[in-house]
Amino acid sequence: MSTSKIAFIGAGNMARAIIGGLLAEGYSASDIVAAGPRAETLEKVKQEFAIAITTDNNAAAKKADVIVLSVKPQLLKDVSLALRAALAHKPLIISVAAGITTESLANWLGDDQAIVRCMPNTPSQLRAGASGLFANARVSDVQKSTANAILGAVGIVQWLDQEHLLNAVTAVSGSGPAYFFLLMEAMIDAGEKLGLSRECAAELTLQTALGAAMLAKSSECAVAELRRRVTSPKGTTEQAINTFEQEQLRLTVLNAMTACSNRAVELSELLGK
Repeated sequence: MSTSKIAFIGAGNMARAIIGGLLAEGYSASDIVAAGPRAETLEKVKQEFAIAITTDNNAAAKKADVIVLSVKPQLLKDVSLALRAALAHKPLIISVAAGITTESLANWLGDDQAIVRCMPNTPSQLRAGASGLFANARVSDVQKSTANAILGAVGIVQWLDQEHLLNAVTAVSGSGPAYFFLLMEAMIDAGEKLGLSRECAAELTLQTALGAAMLAKSSECAVAELRRRVTSPKGTTEQAINTFEQEQLRLTVLNAMTACSNRAVELSELLGK
C-alpha cells in the first residue's frame, strides 16, 4: 500500500473524501493523482491536497497501481470504455459508482481486470463512513488488503462474499444517512411545536443523535438492550416507544429499505447495459 501509485478518475466529493483520508493516514501526496474533464475542479483539488492533476484519464491510469473510479454512474460506461486501452498493466480497479456491477465493469474494462466494487456513504467526508466491498475473482489477497486500506482511511469496511448483497448495503448504510436526517428533521419540527425555539430543538436533537450513536458504538450491549435500559416502565420514554410500535415504525423502516434495495437492483440493470 505504501508504494502504490493511486489514480482517481473523477474528483468529486467521494474522491476528495478518500484522498483526504489517505493523506491523514500518512500516505504520500506524491503518489496520488486526480484526473477529470474540468480543469477548474482539478485545480481546487490540487490546492487542497497538493497532489498531481491531469485532464488525461489514460495518462493517469497508465502510471497507476490502483485506479479509483469515482465518476457518476451514468457516465461510467463511456469513461471505462475509453480507459480500456490504458489498462494493459492490470492495475487494481476500485469503483465507488453506485449500481454498476463488476460484470458490467469487466465488460467495459476487460474481463481479466481485478475489480473491487464499493458502496461508501457521505459521512466518509468526515472519515466516519461505512463501506461495503465486493471483489471479483481476479483480485489477489494483496490487492484486497490495498482496497481495505484505501476505504478504511475514511471509515469502517465490511467485505461481502456475494455481490448482490451490496444492494442491502445500499439500503442500510449507503442511503442510511438520509433516514437519520429525516428523523432528526422530524424531531426538530416536533420540538418546535412543543414550544422550543427551532435553534434549541436543533441543538438538542443533533447532540442527542451524536451521543446515542457514540454510546451504541462504544457499548458491548446490543442497541435493543440500550433501548430497554432507557425505557422505564410507565415512564415518559415508554410512552414514546409504545407510540412508535403502535404506528408500526419497524414495518415502515423495512418497507422503506426494501424499496431502496429494489431500486438499487433496477438501477444496476439499467446502468449496466
